[in-house]
Amino acid sequence: MRVTQKSRRLKALIGATTAAVAALPVFVGAGVATAAAPNTDAAKVQAAAVPNGGTKLVSATQGVGNKMSLRVYSASMGREIPLEVIRPSDTSRPAPTLYLLNGAGGGEDSASWQKQADIGTFFQGKHVNVVTPMQGAFTYYTDWQKADDALHGVNKWETFLTQELPPVIDSALGTTKVNSLAGISTSGTSVFNLALKDPQLYKAVGAYSGCADTVTPMGQTYIQIVIAARGSADVENMWGPVGSPDWQAHDPIYNIGKLKGGPKLYVANASGLPGPHDTLDSQGINGNVSTLANQIIVGGIIEAATNECTHRLFDAVNFNGMGDQARFDFKPAGTHSWGYWRDDLENSWPMLAESMGTA
Repeated sequence: MRVTQKSRRLKALIGATTAAVAALPVFVGAGVATAAAPNTDAAKVQAAAVPNGGTKLVSATQGVGNKMSLRVYSASMGREIPLEVIRPSDTSRPAPTLYLLNGAGGGEDSASWQKQADIGTFFQGKHVNVVTPMQGAFTYYTDWQKADDALHGVNKWETFLTQELPPVIDSALGTTKVNSLAGISTSGTSVFNLALKDPQLYKAVGAYSGCADTVTPMGQTYIQIVIAARGSADVENMWGPVGSPDWQAHDPIYNIGKLKGGPKLYVANASGLPGPHDTLDSQGINGNVSTLANQIIVGGIIEAATNECTHRLFDAVNFNGMGDQARFDFKPAGTHSWGYWRDDLENSWPMLAESMGTA
């Protein structure tokens, strides 16, 4: 695809912010788990779980209200993967499952749906199971060609999320076996590639502020910033040398036609200009001028870059005659930050819910 002058300018801006992005603080969350009492929902979930080959539920811990923590052993990755789950208020009847992915930090830092978006409250009263992996930082939730010690070693996230995990979740939570998928930022690339891995697995896909581009210099630069500058990992361990065939195989813009007739698509992106959530009294800013400046400058540059990618995805969707299958929400203002992603989740929920046959 042609790289425009605008794309080159955006690439330059991204390159200029590498140091700033790499320096962003990462806060590792900690918590004390409490074993489930015999008659809790967590105990019932653990008793109902059926292993899927070597992949199995290791533990289920009751949380507050409709929340639960699971640990699932992944046969392909050889380790336990922590998951945060939100349960429907009525667990006596099957509910569908929304797999909700975190961004670059993979839930291993403070930038997670659980800590930034109060999704437990949002999903209260909604008949759905919400499952979020709390690992996978800087991996793009893909199958890596080689292990990388900086990122937990072996990473086979496509295998885990599309093949290993769903049957375990379906048995443990007593689901309808109907799924949808949504993600933010880097996971706005991942959600499309997971759907491409198994187009029948998800009824709808939501992507918020993602760059679904792995073949142009701009898209590749963005990925290298995430993996190398922020994750301290070797980017070639993921899909091989930059620009090699596996990079093209994971380019949603190039491959979007393969999802024609498949899941519904909801894609949201702001412009990068300051918007309603970029004020001193916005949630997460708390009157801190430097925090606001970082959100406007760094968050604005990143959102402008993902906006350019998303416009090219929009063109590819329409080129493939998929306009009726997709909804694009281009917001005139907004940065790469949580206030807008909370809005995106709320705005996309009607499509996600309808696709899963729930409310």
